[in-house]
Amino acid sequence: MLHREGSIACAGLLLAAAMPVQAQDATMPLGASAQGDVSVTIYNNDQALVQDVRQLAIPRGRSTVVLPDVSARIRPETLGFATADAGIVEQNFDFDLLTPGSLMEKAVGRPVTLIRTNPGTGAEVRERATVLSTAGGVVVQIGERIEVLRDDGLPVRVIFDEVPPNLRARPTLSVTVDSTAAGSRPVAIRYLTTGLAWNADYVALFDEAAGTMAMQGWITLNNQTGTTFSNARTLLVAGSPGTGQPQYGPTRRAGVAPFQPGTGSAQRERVGDYYLYPLAQPTTIASNQTKQVSFLDVQGVPARRAFFREVPWLTSDEAPVNATSLIQFSTGAAGPETGLGDALPAGTVRFYQRDQAGNPQFIGEDQVRHSPAGSQLGLTTGEAFDITVEAQVTARERISAGEFAASARYRVTQDDGSTSTATVEQAVEYWRTTMRYTLTNARSQPVEVDLLQSGLSNNWWLNDTRAVQESVMGRQLDADRRLHVVPVPANGRADVTVTYETRY
Repeated sequence: MLHREGSIACAGLLLAAAMPVQAQDATMPLGASAQGDVSVTIYNNDQALVQDVRQLAIPRGRSTVVLPDVSARIRPETLGFATADAGIVEQNFDFDLLTPGSLMEKAVGRPVTLIRTNPGTGAEVRERATVLSTAGGVVVQIGERIEVLRDDGLPVRVIFDEVPPNLRARPTLSVTVDSTAAGSRPVAIRYLTTGLAWNADYVALFDEAAGTMAMQGWITLNNQTGTTFSNARTLLVAGSPGTGQPQYGPTRRAGVAPFQPGTGSAQRERVGDYYLYPLAQPTTIASNQTKQVSFLDVQGVPARRAFFREVPWLTSDEAPVNATSLIQFSTGAAGPETGLGDALPAGTVRFYQRDQAGNPQFIGEDQVRHSPAGSQLGLTTGEAFDITVEAQVTARERISAGEFAASARYRVTQDDGSTSTATVEQAVEYWRTTMRYTLTNARSQPVEVDLLQSGLSNNWWLNDTRAVQESVMGRQLDADRRLHVVPVPANGRADVTVTYETRY
């Protein structure tokens, strides 16, 4: 009997097993993949579609088709199997992989052979033993005695008579089919799996003096499926198809540089609601590998630096707060007056800027969401070292309206169908609040700071907020936020005062 030996670290043993060779693998080189023509479609939500067409010999009648080298994280319920002149009867996914630990666990209650080697003489002693337990260590019975195989470094090997039939060297799918004809034919399988993911990473070199940036986009693939996909045609989908599970997650409001979705059409293929990013050449996605592929390289994109501070309602700062620095650009049509000229998949943008010696230096990074062509983006790079904003409530007083208002009217329907109406009256209170914002600029160039006052809308019935006096004209973005674009002179300061009248 052929024995193959291996090691098990947890028990300090060397294991061996006789492994039966399946007929379909007889001519396959050691380590070769059993996959055929493979294509992989990878989505953003830890989900991928694998399609594999293999040429297999199937006998007439009922037989089992064994398909190794599928994803170890396959979703078996999503399997599609198709071949000519055969129908599927049953399918099984064998994910209990052959390891020293699993081999020993499956041997519980079975006989094995122990080989002990004398360190001094090299003489070997063989004993038959029965494995009793592997919980916390290996317990065996040898004749009338019970022994624990210790991890003490002594040369001990365990010889197994056979490999249990439900242990596989590689993740394997087995399908029982009923064929009306015998012969070799293409077999197509299709399934969804987790463990394959991709994301976009961007590198942007910002030229503040020229008001432009150069951007490169990289697709980063990560394979944690436990299986290598060899020479696979790879298609990336920007989007997250539904999985039947509720989707929850925070929504991000980007302050004064909100994400403004574009209305342009990108020159890319779409399927349903998603953009497709095919890799130009087939590629091998190895197990436990991260791979990067370039998909975007644009020069001279118009970009500008901006500064902002969002001030919550009734904020009085104890000290000046550094303004947030961001870089604004567009995904509009490529050109000196437009933008990147492409839709951007969600990912991380890392910004660099050259120092006086001409060397690029990292200045910050931010996340970008899925952005259609023509979108206006503002990505944060960090805090401005020498630009600050200090907000103070300088006055707040109650204003008496001198009247009552019917603020709620409702109708009551009785059990007998009759109706009555009622009116609730409450006093309306008005408040006048004066805010002062002090902005400083320690740079040798003038800057503009986007000053955003938020919290103006307390509740839907208290949305009557008015800016009755302001030293710098503002713009109401919505019921909750008002924006002031404040010029701050070089090495100087600017004061802005705004008086609001509100119902709270």
